[in-house]
Amino acid sequence: MNKLTVSDMDLSGQRVLTRVDFNVPQDKDGNVSDETRIRATVPTLNYILEQHGKLVLMSHLGRPDGKKDDQFKLDKVGAVLEKLLGRPVKKLDEAVGLQIEKTVSKMKEGEVVLLENLRFYPGEEANDSDFSKKLAFLGDVYINDAFACSHRAHASIVGVTQYLKSGAGFLLAKEIEYLSRLVEAPEPPFAAILGGAKVSDKITLIDNLLDKVNVILIGGGMAYTFLKAQGKNIGLSKCEKDKVSLAGDILKKAENRKVEIVLPVDHLITDKIDARSRLKLNKEEVPDGWFGVDIGPATVKLFNEKLAGAKTVFWNGPLGVFEIDKFAEGSRAVATTLAGLKATIVVGGGDTAAAIAKFNLTGRMSHVSTGGGASLEFLEGKELPGLAALTNK
Repeated sequence: MNKLTVSDMDLSGQRVLTRVDFNVPQDKDGNVSDETRIRATVPTLNYILEQHGKLVLMSHLGRPDGKKDDQFKLDKVGAVLEKLLGRPVKKLDEAVGLQIEKTVSKMKEGEVVLLENLRFYPGEEANDSDFSKKLAFLGDVYINDAFACSHRAHASIVGVTQYLKSGAGFLLAKEIEYLSRLVEAPEPPFAAILGGAKVSDKITLIDNLLDKVNVILIGGGMAYTFLKAQGKNIGLSKCEKDKVSLAGDILKKAENRKVEIVLPVDHLITDKIDARSRLKLNKEEVPDGWFGVDIGPATVKLFNEKLAGAKTVFWNGPLGVFEIDKFAEGSRAVATTLAGLKATIVVGGGDTAAAIAKFNLTGRMSHVSTGGGASLEFLEGKELPGLAALTNK
């Protein structure tokens, strides 16, 4: 990566304006229900504090659409961060303005302030130059450690870099390091596992991967669009009817490039998608009136055989409706196989990361990306605005 990182910069005595991604899940009472994204950025924050920086943090939470909304205030996020850092975090009630400028100007080395939710301000998503300037006024240098937001050209991601020397935090740098390996020099054999609901979300990704991978294993809802393209009966399973011919084109293109695409050969099927429904195992096709909700054991065996010798694996999208335990076995079995491989395993996408966490296998993967949309866009070959905007080495 030819961009400055946090370890290239002199932070002592500096106000380090740092963009993090604290857009975390909340329960019905507004408490943080998953701390993963906050924990992921702690190494960067600790490093800044160890270097005697003054830490000014900014993040968004939820979709308040440019208006103040109490359910999306960052107070409870600040409390979790305080616990993880083991030092006080001063949560402010605004993100910009005279009072905020006064507070930040009086900060001492090693202190931490957390600005209010950036998306309470319409200028954030509009990448408004006036809002960017007000944010930049709060720092002497800028660090981006919010990989998951770096595909967005927002004020706190792109705008502020016009006014401050800018670098990547450790999390952002690690994401780029692992994802770059997949794009530039993956060690063969390279296998991709693609799941999730929609083919339309993955078209550009598949196109870009066809030049790099040896085999693509397809499960989840998107598999049924491909099976439909092969003329198979898929019952009531999820299918993007307007993408069936496109799925057929992808199968042909893969064949021409000698890339093997492997589809499910058996299915866990149900008469309705809930935890109390009837279940059956069906070979090859899904009968009328039934939904395919997970890959079956024969498919798990087939997928595992294809993964056996892989040296690089990228997985994006669960292989079934994993949120319901009895539809999660296919994803669990494949995740367990990956955990035992001597290979570089990169997991991308929020749902896939959540599945891996559910199976307690996060630590067994080489890298679990914190950014769904950002990791997909990077692997599609697109330039991420947040990365492009940082200062070159």
